[in-house]
Amino acid sequence: MLKPALIAAALLAMASVAQAQPAAGGYPKLIPAPGGEVVIPGPGSQQAYDELKYAPARRAGDYLYISGVIAGPRGAAERDGPAFTEQTRRAFRSIEAILKAEGVGFADVVMINTFHVWDGPGFKGTRDEQFAAFAKAKDEFMAAPHPAWTAVGTTGLLADDGVVEIQMIAYAPRKR
Repeated sequence: MLKPALIAAALLAMASVAQAQPAAGGYPKLIPAPGGEVVIPGPGSQQAYDELKYAPARRAGDYLYISGVIAGPRGAAERDGPAFTEQTRRAFRSIEAILKAEGVGFADVVMINTFHVWDGPGFKGTRDEQFAAFAKAKDEFMAAPHPAWTAVGTTGLLADDGVVEIQMIAYAPRKR
């Protein structure tokens, strides 16, 4: 059984991936895998890969599958709309680092799946306020034409205070 402290540390490290230096320590790292490779954009993602046994992202042919990145408060952070918008920006910066590691961007994203904890401890406000705060940050990173998007309500995420988990699929044909 994984210890809650280990899970929390790995999730926070994953959410901080965008803050790592892109070329530091040999990152991004690409690990060959059937049909493509595993993408590890930074040391925090490496820790999650090694300890939690999941890939932050994995290429399969012309598609890049990005594992869920959690947006939510850390510690005693505020839990209102403006704070959550900034927490969502942090998550999108992490996703951006993964996309850049494969030479693509948000314009290449074809599908988003978001998992929302509407009534959890990580956000103080209504469902509509949470969605508006999330959409505000998302729209700063993603312009039209918009990808397909499924938003699902759930009762919890791996991180206790997680508010939204964001998963993406990008069309990323190799540039040969």
